[in-house]
Amino acid sequence: MRAMRLMKVRLVDAAPLLLVPALALLGACSSTPSSPSGGGSARPSVDGAPNYQMDVSTIPDAVPTPHTGPYKASPYRVLGKSYSPMQDGRNYREQGEASWYGTKFHGQATANGEEYDLYGMTAAHKTLPLPTYVQVTNLENQRKVIVRVNDRGPFYSTRIIDLSYAAAKKLGYAERGVARVLVEGIDPVAWQQKNDPSYLVSARSRSEAPSVVVSTPPAKVAPALTTGTTDRGEYYLQVGAFASDLAAQQLRQRLLSTLDAGVTVTPVQHSSGTLHRVRVGPVVSEDEARRLIEQLRLANVADATLVRSN
Repeated sequence: MRAMRLMKVRLVDAAPLLLVPALALLGACSSTPSSPSGGGSARPSVDGAPNYQMDVSTIPDAVPTPHTGPYKASPYRVLGKSYSPMQDGRNYREQGEASWYGTKFHGQATANGEEYDLYGMTAAHKTLPLPTYVQVTNLENQRKVIVRVNDRGPFYSTRIIDLSYAAAKKLGYAERGVARVLVEGIDPVAWQQKNDPSYLVSARSRSEAPSVVVSTPPAKVAPALTTGTTDRGEYYLQVGAFASDLAAQQLRQRLLSTLDAGVTVTPVQHSSGTLHRVRVGPVVSEDEARRLIEQLRLANVADATLVRSN
């Protein structure tokens, strides 16, 4: 049960034409035991699965969230080859081979500047803008997951995507190491409109000055954002949804040190389990929403979606 995989090459805030070290081929099973959190032991010299086996069926898929601020899509260079990331991944669709990465990179920074969690629903891709949400289908068993692309790679052979260990486990190929998959880009605004009844306004921009994009008739939204409350409830900026309450609380503490606004964590039932939503607010006007979105962008903290409380 041994499959050859690529050593991940990190491109944290990758500058154009950044040169990174040479790659090395690694076995799918680590020869140095390690827990996901490190457990005080040395980082494994080769990549592999964690000793602690969580039930990945309890881990919800990534929730597509409209992005605020610029995407990371600058050209870069790895192992003598140049890559020019696409500027819009919503219509991306490709079939190919997927791999996964785990303990060797758990806790390290991704190309998007986030911390890699082998039990998170994330992925690495060579040319999709960061972040991008994609649906990945294992063509052998038709299992599907939604992941957030926040890293670069894999840079070996013709593999098109490198999933987190949890995502690969949910798709049923973690033990084999690779699988034939279909990767499809997701439009977060359309996804929210279809799947979240509380979704009213998405805050998304590819420019240096984010704006609030109204996805329902302005006449219905403006009164609530002017008065702060109506019989339909208050408005908040949702900046994250986590399976882990600890992760949600950590984000809340970071936001409290960054924003001059209230931040709450609320558990809600999702089809795949409990999600802990992190929200800022209430937001009483579009000007305040824009101000908070700009603060989030400058702090490089999170995406934000304007939602109603009920």
